[in-house]
Amino acid sequence: MTLSFYVHIPYCIKRCGYCDFNTYTPSELQDGATLEIVSNDYIDAVLKELEAAPLGQTPTIFFGGGTPSLLPAHDLGRVIAAITARNGLTDDCEITLEANPDSVTREKLEGYLAAGFNRISFGMQSAKPHVLAALDRTHNPENVKKAVDMARAAGFTSISVDLIYGTPGESLDDWRETVTSALSLDIDHISAYALIVETGTKLAAQIKRGDLTMPIDDLMADMYLLVDSMCNEAGLNWYELSNWSKPGHECQHNIAYWKSANWWGLGPGAHSHIDAKRFWNVKHPTAYKQKLFANESPIADSEILTPEQLRDEEIMLSIRMRNGLDALLLSADQLRKISEYRGTGHVEIADNRIRLTATGRLIADRIVREALG
Repeated sequence: MTLSFYVHIPYCIKRCGYCDFNTYTPSELQDGATLEIVSNDYIDAVLKELEAAPLGQTPTIFFGGGTPSLLPAHDLGRVIAAITARNGLTDDCEITLEANPDSVTREKLEGYLAAGFNRISFGMQSAKPHVLAALDRTHNPENVKKAVDMARAAGFTSISVDLIYGTPGESLDDWRETVTSALSLDIDHISAYALIVETGTKLAAQIKRGDLTMPIDDLMADMYLLVDSMCNEAGLNWYELSNWSKPGHECQHNIAYWKSANWWGLGPGAHSHIDAKRFWNVKHPTAYKQKLFANESPIADSEILTPEQLRDEEIMLSIRMRNGLDALLLSADQLRKISEYRGTGHVEIADNRIRLTATGRLIADRIVREALG
């Protein structure tokens, strides 16, 4: 078998207002602690968890967070070296680092390359200062170009930026400027996600008080269609609902998720998927480390997926991708329901493949829900 790895780095200097990821600032974990103190033994815990993972050659490793680029290259490199020694890497193994544009230097980037990274994804989010302020992001938009140029000069062969659209106060022209700015960079890949307001976040509280107002659905739809057309015109082809890339630069790690391949999530709150079993770790870094250093499993819970669940997930994930959904997976009734969307221009069906059009991607969840309902 092949086995991808996700490595969760749960540390950030500051929590963004829209974020509900499993991340922590040093002060949240330990009074007066620096990041170095808090993360000092974290990699040791991750390496102990790795001992429980099955053997199998590794095609992708993805370091996410949090802000993985806050940690020194030699610390993250210990994880790559351990996976290499234990499981072995495929010849074309993709090893990705998520990074905040403000947290990298030329020296750090060269260190990450030496450690084994070959792909980097910068959290750009927006080129407009007022949008970044609404998101509570800390980076200077000008630093994105500097970071991308440094990464390319250092030798990274695949560079991506993440964007967010639909922020309160963001206009279609604001979004156009952001996409234009992103496409002017020396990048190979763009991910663009609609802002989701999660309960319990600072942003949710601001919206509830009426301090900020979310954009209407029609504007969100226009923003998606705009980034899709602009990316395609610039030679970055759509290959998944929220992702566009130059040929050969698709994110292989995310494709492994969408194809329900086997992966192991290392770190607190990380999820894993091995064959038909899904399981996840305890969320808090302190509890995670305590369990591992006590030679206990950090797994919080698990579930075995039924054949019906596996089929439904394959339908739900396949239709998100450019290659589309195999019509043979559907019952006659399901195929009839989805075929109705061909007449409205939301899907195309050819050679037993069902593919979403650009407007169909806007209602992908509804199409899947009706087909599986």
